[in-house]
Amino acid sequence: MQRFGKNPDPKKKYKHRPGVYAILPLAGGILTTFQAGIHNEYQLPGGGVDPGEQPIQALHREVLEETGWRINRPRILFRFRRFIFMPEYDLWAEKICTIYTAQPVLRHSAPLEKIHFPIVLSIDEALSLLAVSGDRHAVSLYF
Repeated sequence: MQRFGKNPDPKKKYKHRPGVYAILPLAGGILTTFQAGIHNEYQLPGGGVDPGEQPIQALHREVLEETGWRINRPRILFRFRRFIFMPEYDLWAEKICTIYTAQPVLRHSAPLEKIHFPIVLSIDEALSLLAVSGDRHAVSLYF
Protein backbone atom coordinates (compact mmCIF):
# COMPACT_ATOMS: atom_id res chain seq x y z
CA MET A 1 0.00 0.00 0.00
CA GLN A 2 1.33 3.41 -0.92
CA ARG A 3 2.37 5.68 1.96
CA PHE A 4 2.14 9.47 2.08
CA GLY A 5 3.55 11.91 4.58
CA LYS A 6 6.31 11.49 7.12
CA ASN A 7 8.08 8.25 7.89
CA PRO A 8 6.93 6.56 11.09
CA ASP A 9 9.04 7.28 14.14
CA PRO A 10 10.43 3.94 15.38
CA LYS A 11 10.23 5.27 18.95
CA LYS A 12 6.45 5.77 18.75
CA LYS A 13 3.72 3.16 19.04
CA TYR A 14 1.03 3.77 16.40
CA LYS A 15 -2.57 2.66 16.72
CA HIS A 16 -4.18 1.25 13.56
CA ARG A 17 -6.96 3.69 12.58
CA PRO A 18 -9.05 3.00 9.43
CA GLY A 19 -10.73 5.98 7.84
CA VAL A 20 -13.01 6.68 4.88
CA TYR A 21 -13.08 9.85 2.77
CA ALA A 22 -15.02 11.02 -0.28
CA ILE A 23 -14.35 12.83 -3.52
CA LEU A 24 -17.70 14.49 -4.20
CA PRO A 25 -18.00 16.18 -7.63
CA LEU A 26 -20.31 19.19 -7.38
CA ALA A 27 -20.87 22.36 -9.43
CA GLY A 28 -17.78 21.87 -11.60
CA GLY A 29 -15.51 21.26 -8.60
CA ILE A 30 -15.51 19.04 -5.54
CA LEU A 31 -17.27 19.39 -2.22
CA THR A 32 -14.69 19.63 0.56
CA THR A 33 -14.76 20.72 4.15
CA PHE A 34 -12.72 23.34 5.93
CA GLN A 35 -12.04 22.14 9.46
CA ALA A 36 -11.48 25.04 11.80
CA GLY A 37 -10.06 24.78 15.30
CA ILE A 38 -6.77 23.00 15.85
CA HIS A 39 -6.48 21.91 12.21
CA ASN A 40 -7.51 24.95 10.13
CA GLU A 41 -7.27 23.04 6.87
CA TYR A 42 -9.17 21.90 3.80
CA GLN A 43 -10.02 18.21 3.80
CA LEU A 44 -11.98 15.63 1.90
CA PRO A 45 -15.10 14.89 3.95
CA GLY A 46 -14.68 11.75 6.02
CA GLY A 47 -13.13 10.30 9.10
CA GLY A 48 -12.62 7.26 11.26
CA VAL A 49 -14.57 4.04 11.09
CA ASP A 50 -15.99 3.39 14.56
CA PRO A 51 -15.72 -0.08 16.14
CA GLY A 52 -18.52 -2.31 14.81
CA GLU A 53 -19.29 0.09 11.97
CA GLN A 54 -19.03 -0.85 8.30
CA PRO A 55 -16.90 1.47 6.12
CA ILE A 56 -19.82 2.52 3.90
CA GLN A 57 -21.91 3.36 6.98
CA ALA A 58 -19.01 5.45 8.29
CA LEU A 59 -18.65 7.24 4.96
CA HIS A 60 -22.34 8.23 4.89
CA ARG A 61 -22.20 9.32 8.55
CA GLU A 62 -18.98 11.32 8.21
CA VAL A 63 -20.05 13.13 5.02
CA LEU A 64 -23.36 14.09 6.64
CA GLU A 65 -21.65 15.24 9.86
CA GLU A 66 -19.06 17.35 8.06
CA THR A 67 -21.03 18.73 5.09
CA GLY A 68 -24.74 18.19 5.74
CA TRP A 69 -25.02 16.31 2.42
CA ARG A 70 -26.39 12.85 1.70
CA ILE A 71 -24.54 10.84 -0.93
CA ASN A 72 -25.09 7.82 -3.14
CA ARG A 73 -23.13 5.39 -5.33
CA PRO A 74 -19.89 5.29 -3.31
CA ARG A 75 -17.07 3.46 -5.10
CA ILE A 76 -13.54 2.82 -3.84
CA LEU A 77 -10.94 4.76 -5.81
CA PHE A 78 -7.70 4.55 -3.83
CA ARG A 79 -6.15 3.45 -0.52
CA PHE A 80 -3.08 4.76 1.23
CA ARG A 81 -1.59 4.96 4.68
CA ARG A 82 0.06 7.67 6.69
CA PHE A 83 1.55 8.01 10.15
CA ILE A 84 0.38 11.03 12.13
CA PHE A 85 -0.30 12.46 15.55
CA MET A 86 -4.01 13.14 16.15
CA PRO A 87 -4.08 15.88 18.80
CA GLU A 88 -7.85 15.72 19.30
CA TYR A 89 -7.39 12.11 20.53
CA ASP A 90 -3.85 12.46 21.94
CA LEU A 91 -2.99 9.52 19.68
CA TRP A 92 -0.21 8.44 17.34
CA ALA A 93 -2.00 6.69 14.49
CA GLU A 94 -1.27 4.63 11.43
CA LYS A 95 -4.18 5.80 9.33
CA ILE A 96 -5.39 3.49 6.59
CA CYS A 97 -7.27 5.90 4.33
CA THR A 98 -9.80 4.61 1.83
CA ILE A 99 -10.87 7.23 -0.70
CA TYR A 100 -14.26 6.78 -2.33
CA THR A 101 -15.97 8.65 -5.12
CA ALA A 102 -19.65 9.35 -4.59
CA GLN A 103 -22.41 11.65 -5.76
CA PRO A 104 -23.79 14.31 -3.43
CA VAL A 105 -27.56 14.07 -3.91
CA LEU A 106 -29.26 16.14 -1.22
CA ARG A 107 -28.23 18.95 1.09
CA HIS A 108 -29.95 17.67 4.20
CA SER A 109 -28.77 20.18 6.79
CA ALA A 110 -25.95 22.37 7.94
CA PRO A 111 -22.92 20.34 9.05
CA LEU A 112 -23.58 18.53 12.32
CA GLU A 113 -20.00 19.20 13.43
CA LYS A 114 -19.83 22.94 14.05
CA ILE A 115 -16.13 23.28 13.22
CA HIS A 116 -16.65 22.00 9.65
CA PHE A 117 -17.58 24.30 6.79
CA PRO A 118 -18.52 22.75 3.42
CA ILE A 119 -16.80 24.46 0.49
CA VAL A 120 -16.78 23.63 -3.22
CA LEU A 121 -13.24 23.95 -4.52
CA SER A 122 -12.22 23.88 -8.16
CA ILE A 123 -10.05 20.92 -9.08
CA ASP A 124 -6.97 23.16 -9.23
CA GLU A 125 -7.79 24.63 -5.82
CA ALA A 126 -8.28 21.17 -4.34
CA LEU A 127 -4.95 20.00 -5.76
CA SER A 128 -3.18 22.86 -4.00
CA LEU A 129 -5.28 23.40 -0.85
CA LEU A 130 -6.15 19.92 0.46
CA ALA A 131 -3.95 19.37 3.50
CA VAL A 132 -3.29 15.64 3.01
CA SER A 133 -0.94 14.73 0.15
CA GLY A 134 -2.66 11.34 -0.29
CA ASP A 135 -5.99 13.13 -0.78
CA ARG A 136 -4.44 15.41 -3.39
CA HIS A 137 -3.06 12.35 -5.16
CA ALA A 138 -6.49 10.68 -5.14
CA VAL A 139 -8.09 13.82 -6.63
CA SER A 140 -5.45 13.85 -9.36
CA LEU A 141 -6.22 10.18 -10.12
CA TYR A 142 -9.96 10.86 -10.34
CA PHE A 143 -9.72 13.95 -12.55
